[in-house]
Amino acid sequence: MTRLRRLLAASVVGQRVRFAARLLRDWRLTVAWVKSLLRSGLTGFVVLAVTFWLLPGVRATAGPAALVELTVVLAVVGMLMRLVLLGVAVVVGGFGVLLVGVLLQAVVMFTALRLAVGVSVDGFADAWVAGWLAAALSALVNWIADAGSEDVFLGQALRRMARSQGPRPAERPGVLIVQLDGLSAPLLSWAVKAGNLANLGRWLRTGTHAMVGWHTGLPSTTPASQAGILHGVDTQVPAFRWYEKETGRIVVSNRPRDAAEIQTRISDGRGLLADGGVSISNAFSGDAPTSLLTFSSATAARPADGHLAFVANPYGFARAVVLSIGEILKEIHQGRRQRFRNVYPRVPRTGSYVLLRAVTNVLLRDLNVSLIAEQMSRGAPVIFCDFVDYDEVAHHAGPLRPEAMQTLEGLDRVLGTLHRLAELAARRYEIVVLSDHGQSQGATFRQRYGASIDEVVSELVSGGCARVAHRQDEEAWGRANAWLSGMSGRAAPGADGVVARARADGAGAGSAVVTVAAGNLAMIYLTGQPGQVTAEAIDDAFPALIPGLVAHPGIGFVVVRSEVDGPVALGPAGRHRLRDGHVDGTDPLARFGGHAAGDVLAHQGVAHVGDLVVVSRIDQGTDEVAAFEELVGSHGGIGGWQCDAVLVHPAGWRVVDPAPVGPVAIHRQLVRWLDELGLRTATAGTAVAADLADLAGPGAEPVQVRAST
Repeated sequence: MTRLRRLLAASVVGQRVRFAARLLRDWRLTVAWVKSLLRSGLTGFVVLAVTFWLLPGVRATAGPAALVELTVVLAVVGMLMRLVLLGVAVVVGGFGVLLVGVLLQAVVMFTALRLAVGVSVDGFADAWVAGWLAAALSALVNWIADAGSEDVFLGQALRRMARSQGPRPAERPGVLIVQLDGLSAPLLSWAVKAGNLANLGRWLRTGTHAMVGWHTGLPSTTPASQAGILHGVDTQVPAFRWYEKETGRIVVSNRPRDAAEIQTRISDGRGLLADGGVSISNAFSGDAPTSLLTFSSATAARPADGHLAFVANPYGFARAVVLSIGEILKEIHQGRRQRFRNVYPRVPRTGSYVLLRAVTNVLLRDLNVSLIAEQMSRGAPVIFCDFVDYDEVAHHAGPLRPEAMQTLEGLDRVLGTLHRLAELAARRYEIVVLSDHGQSQGATFRQRYGASIDEVVSELVSGGCARVAHRQDEEAWGRANAWLSGMSGRAAPGADGVVARARADGAGAGSAVVTVAAGNLAMIYLTGQPGQVTAEAIDDAFPALIPGLVAHPGIGFVVVRSEVDGPVALGPAGRHRLRDGHVDGTDPLARFGGHAAGDVLAHQGVAHVGDLVVVSRIDQGTDEVAAFEELVGSHGGIGGWQCDAVLVHPAGWRVVDPAPVGPVAIHRQLVRWLDELGLRTATAGTAVAADLADLAGPGAEPVQVRAST
């Protein structure tokens, strides 16, 4: 056994060295590298000046020229060091990079001080003190600055992969599914044609991958789409948040407790990730045995190795600090630029969103990549990860604005990093890229009409409506809460605050009507009447409510169930009977696309749908909507690009439906592909377990963060 362990250890070390050699072989001269080198030279000159000023035992008798000479020497040595720094990061990690850098620069500094013309040193001890002081200052500054580079971060991910690499690769290919949250198919097509996405564009142009657009249906929101994609169920999530009459509370689908309850309703144990898969940063687990940063398991999960390693790694932490500060400053500048240029439509971009952008675009992005690298090194057969960066920026800046496009370009670089990681993983990985919905832009309902939707409803029912407090940052901050819960093993502070407030302002206060909104979709509930209340009953209770909503210029249509006609969509100049498509007057759904009637009818069959369903207007010519939240980019209803999602897959994989409708259709397509790869059958499940056992090595414990179902 001892001999076997030595052989395995030697194998792992050999793999690390081979990884480092391959990275050095792939190194290329870039403009960013030259800029970094020049920065290092300037840093070296300043550090030398400070060192000579602080230490009386070393002097530059020839003035600044001697410092320039020393700076050049250090720059040459620094250039050689940078060629091996990435390889060192793979082999020994972030602490090793810092230690080796300090040691090498100290030796170089001592030698230069002893030999350089125009520099005097009193003695050996003074030279060493000066060398260590300057080396420590220079290495620390450059180390923190280098922590923001993609290459160094890639080196860290590869180091973790090398450390976890098993003795043999799995025979079957794995699948990495990357969800780019909020990315619409038209926008992706435009960005590829514009040349903005180097990696996705190359995959599509060279024919390694193909792109398919798919229609999300109603609601167009992440939890609804992921319930369909991961579990094949689209009947339990009517919106991002909704009211349940049975319990008298607001359900928020990305709150861990609620997400866990929803998963019990949609899970049959055979979700998309059931056979050894991994769920990362998703709403639901897909029945994966390993769930990381997943809302439905956040309250029950123990801290994962990947979480702790990422936080404890000084290189990863320094990178996160540097880039987070940069992201905050960038957001402040871009928000001021929008105001200065009077960009319209826009919403305020201050307060918690400034910090939230840094969390989503830096911390969670890097953590996701690190967790993916760890799971690929273990040979997980299927990995599904959601990146929310673009969606969050597009909400506040606009889906087509430069800030959102820059974020999308950053995610494209992430895909390039994941592609490189996949080439060196424990098994060959095919990469699938998909989105859960798109986004539609527009001035908000309040900006246009001076009142929120719940204030309009309250007025129409003569003060009988509870004004449910909205938290438009729930969707993104929920991910941060999931991470904190996973790290601590407890629910994050404030995770249940929304429930308490909704109860106090809503049913708990004895109100008759509750309005819940997300995106440009709102649902209205009569809390005192069980089941879905009919139009006739609503008219009896509140005669002005339905006519007032239908006549409001900011509302596109209202859906209600009639005792005679069943569900109908009502507009200011006509009505659409959904069960047979009969239209009286002007069709209120005509402006919302060819899928609108089917979407609205299917939505009426979802559990806990509102007694009244309200969708905002869509503008002629621009296809802009009026969100019921204070977000310039929104989704949740229909209209514009919010229902136009995308699926990018290996070109050789057969697509059953060239224009899928609904997330369940995407689930079936993904399951079919996994079946064809041998990753879904009972036999394949046994083989996958054997692969994982072999990759983990003798005596290794399985890595599991069990989903709470």
